[in-house]
Amino acid sequence: MTGYVMFRKDRLGRRGGGVILYIKESIQAYEIRLEKEAECEEAVWCNIVTGNSTLTVWLVYRKPNISTEENEKIHNAIKEVNKRDCIIMGDFNHGHIQWTSLQSTGREDQEF
Repeated sequence: MTGYVMFRKDRLGRRGGGVILYIKESIQAYEIRLEKEAECEEAVWCNIVTGNSTLTVWLVYRKPNISTEENEKIHNAIKEVNKRDCIIMGDFNHGHIQWTSLQSTGREDQEF
C-alpha cells in the first residue's frame, strides 16, 4: 500500500494465512524480535518511536487448534511485552470468555 510500511509474517508450510501490519510511512517504526521462548508462529512486532519514548505494537493470530507449546509462547510474549508501553491486538480465538464478566469455562481461556 502506497504511503505505508508493511510488517508481515507469513504462515509456514502452506499458502495463505499469516499476519500483516501497516504503519504510515510518516511514523518512525521498525520490526523487532522477541526471545525464542516468546516468538510466535503468526505474530509480528514493531516499535513505534514517539518523541522520547517507544510504543511496542503486537499483532497476533492464535489458531483455534493451537498446540500447548505455541499457546505457552503467546503467554510468554505477553509477559515480555507487558514490561513496556504496548498495544496488543489480533485474533486470540478464545471463544468461551465472557468479556463483560471476565468469566470462562475453558482451561486455556481461564489462563489467558
